[in-house]
Amino acid sequence: MKRRSILKATGLIGLMSGIGWKTSIARIPPHNWSNYDFGAPPKINDRLYQGPFSAYGPDATAPGAEVIMATTPSNLAVPNYGMGMVTYICDEVGPPKIDGETLKESIEKLAQFPLGNVLYLRVDWRDIQKQPGRLDFPDHWKITFDMAQKYKKRVGLRIQLMSPVIEGHSVPDFLIDKIPFVKLGNTKEIGLPNKVHYAPRYDHPEFIAAFKELDNLLSQEYNGHNLVEFIDTYMYGFWGEGHTWPFEGNIFPDYQTAEKTSILLFEHQAKNWDKTPLLTNTQPDYSHVGNSEVLDRTIRTYNWLRTDTIFIENEQIEALSNRPPWIGALVENGISNGSANSLRLNEGITHSDSIIYHAKDVGANYFSLWNWHQISADGLMSYYQQFPDALNDLSTSIGYRVRPSWIWIYESEGYQNLIFGLTNDGISAVPGALRIFLKDEKNNAQWGGSIDPGYPLPGKVRQVQITLPKDTGWERLRLFAELEVKNKRYPVTWACSQKLNSDGSLTLQRNI
Repeated sequence: MKRRSILKATGLIGLMSGIGWKTSIARIPPHNWSNYDFGAPPKINDRLYQGPFSAYGPDATAPGAEVIMATTPSNLAVPNYGMGMVTYICDEVGPPKIDGETLKESIEKLAQFPLGNVLYLRVDWRDIQKQPGRLDFPDHWKITFDMAQKYKKRVGLRIQLMSPVIEGHSVPDFLIDKIPFVKLGNTKEIGLPNKVHYAPRYDHPEFIAAFKELDNLLSQEYNGHNLVEFIDTYMYGFWGEGHTWPFEGNIFPDYQTAEKTSILLFEHQAKNWDKTPLLTNTQPDYSHVGNSEVLDRTIRTYNWLRTDTIFIENEQIEALSNRPPWIGALVENGISNGSANSLRLNEGITHSDSIIYHAKDVGANYFSLWNWHQISADGLMSYYQQFPDALNDLSTSIGYRVRPSWIWIYESEGYQNLIFGLTNDGISAVPGALRIFLKDEKNNAQWGGSIDPGYPLPGKVRQVQITLPKDTGWERLRLFAELEVKNKRYPVTWACSQKLNSDGSLTLQRNI
């Protein structure tokens, strides 16, 4: 996609005159994200003591502490919540259509793709709602949830309010005659050949009312659902990404109306999705609709980010690279299906491998396994079998990979105190607050609490103490971890090479 192209359609300005099309001069400017004040991290209620720790001298806080156990990094993928590889089940042109396969067979093969942790559905509004007051999900939606349950995967969702690659509108038929549309024009840059693009007036009362009903219905069913990993923020424009590129300007009468509408849409979603993260696109504000403000509110409500490419805008790379540590991020980019003309080799490196390694550069939590508009398990497997190294490397480094690298013990006033030196071998910080706790072998007791949100950071150690009750021994206790995101907790498997229990916990025993 040539997003840096300048629109030069002859006669476009005249075509747009009289329909409220304006180019704003009052847009909110982008800013550097490093050291930017996005407000406080998520609140935790049971913070564990995290130092300083010293073993010597009269002021020692951990007198005589000795290392009793150590762990080393795992070289396997760890399928925890808040991270992983995302297998696309459908995109803007629909689910896979493979000769000789049923839809269920095609989706099941995608669900079985060995690197995938999350199954992703991208559908248009009209695909899931045919009439007011109810949702009617298509077959590929239902099959995907069945396959997620069967293969212990999770599901990510996007509902598009507008798409350039389908005939007609993305909104349901029952809404078309109730709202005005603005004619954008024709372009060869995106979408169907010769399609004349129209955008709904997002600020129209009928559109707002129908949108709120859609989000209410969807969130009532899936907010906090045990299979749903995230839902993409519904934004203005093509694919819901916050733009109508390559058409300049926007469909609103002025910038203030555009920004107000974008904020209204986001705030409604943020209120409804109070348990499941929203992923907001980091799209620069090409269309002047208030994307910077929406991104700011995304961070302040502890929602996450996504980008639709890793090779275009400086702004997106800046945002992902310098986001607050407790904020997750997804990098979406189509990759080769293994065919010769899709490899684009340069000095022996495929274009897809270059994309994969650049996703690591911004500390991604998620990466897309996606044959753009040609979704196929065979296509993914064809590329993977020819060029496995980059995908294998990313699948075993993406996201956060936490383990107790050192475990110390010391006694004070009859109490046993354990200090855990937690490290993170992944490429991203923890997208929420990590909690650790100890249980005895019979699960009769539990001691622990929370680490500061975002920690441990990649390549750094966060030390944390748990004090046991008097006369409680440490050996054979089991160390658990869980991730807290938007007040919902998810079990975390330790990313260490030492033997774990079936529930992902580590049994404490001296190995030093």
